[in-house]
Amino acid sequence: MLELRPNCECCDRDLPPHSDQARICTFECTFCADCAEARFHGVCPNCEGDLVARPIRPDSKLHRFPASLRRVNKAHTACARPPPAAAPGSGRDGWSVTL
Repeated sequence: MLELRPNCECCDRDLPPHSDQARICTFECTFCADCAEARFHGVCPNCEGDLVARPIRPDSKLHRFPASLRRVNKAHTACARPPPAAAPGSGRDGWSVTL
């Protein structure tokens, strides 16, 4: 089952379970559409796999199968540049995981 991480790993933008702006790879690395396209050109900076639209879990299933609360941030070289205009925030140094 998909973890449905709550944020962009690069700019820390909130990506709630119903967001159509979430992009993931096969390892569930999660990015917002702005970072996935403008910074990484549709390729995951971690595994080099495709970044595709994350499926939306129906609200009726979120109670039994909730989205993750674990926030993941990793400083990618591309995250050190100013974010794309539509993406607030910026990258951070190193890994940061918040529960």
